[in-house]
Amino acid sequence: MAYILNENRYSQMEYRRCGNSGLKLPLLSLGLWHNFGDTNSPERMAQLCETAFDGGITHFDLANNYGPPAGAAERNFGRLLKTIFAGHRDELVISTKAGYDMWDGPYGDGGSRKYLLASLDQSLKRLGVDYVDIFYHHRPDPETPLEETMGALAQAVRSGKALYVGLSNYDGETMRRAADILEQLHCPYIINQNRYSILDRETERNGILDASADRKKGVIIYSPLAQGMLTDRYLHGIPEDSRIRTDGRFLQASQLTEERLAQLRQLQAIAQDRGQTLAQLALCWILRQKAVTSVLVGASRPEQITDTLQIVGQKPLTDEELRAVDAAVGL
Repeated sequence: MAYILNENRYSQMEYRRCGNSGLKLPLLSLGLWHNFGDTNSPERMAQLCETAFDGGITHFDLANNYGPPAGAAERNFGRLLKTIFAGHRDELVISTKAGYDMWDGPYGDGGSRKYLLASLDQSLKRLGVDYVDIFYHHRPDPETPLEETMGALAQAVRSGKALYVGLSNYDGETMRRAADILEQLHCPYIINQNRYSILDRETERNGILDASADRKKGVIIYSPLAQGMLTDRYLHGIPEDSRIRTDGRFLQASQLTEERLAQLRQLQAIAQDRGQTLAQLALCWILRQKAVTSVLVGASRPEQITDTLQIVGQKPLTDEELRAVDAAVGL
């Protein structure tokens, strides 16, 4: 059955300007880190993207090594660009990254000019597009001069292969130095991507939120649900089909201690008082930050995206609720 677009999709989403750039991103963006490798079915991947786009999600975030295997997410999304998204490329923001291990040998990771520009060329081929909207350096590389890495990002834009650039997993101090270089190169650097959640406050401590606000850069958050801990999925045991049992690389059963479960139950009670799920509370908590442009959400089922979309237009957390969240996690 052919995919029929929801004509009201844009009226259902809030869009925030990315720093002081001209680009707007949806409040929620779809991350393809999980569930877009070759272990998932093409039909399910199409359903996830259709549900997201129907809800006004226009931003789809990838990286060169998302899979499994590495590169599969870009290749699979490239097929969707030719099918369900045919004729809609200009309505989408597509981002990808390079920085972590991608291929064997000394040129397959890091921040060198050779690696970044070669990786971008490979990404464009897998996606089947002439350019990406945002190209990120995925991680700081202390072994490569910052000037070289930033110069490669600027070259990606000058060549027409990226419209904007971003930095991922940088701290505030390194980001400021990178921003100075990119400004001198007249490169449209507009966004930072960092991990952040109620349970993980490193982004507050490392200064990236303040630095982004000072430099008028956007921020997009990944792992807002702490790899699924900030949902009701694990409050009553570990389901057989859960990520802990099927892929223990990012979330292990040992993390679900009795202390952690008690914290999650307190957070769920706060969410219920607001008429929300725990996941919805966790997303609203992040979006209270004025520096945050968008939050990346992942999903294994379309229904999870539908539930997540319910936060659009919901009331912000009160000061009392914010204090209760901090108290629940011992802060």
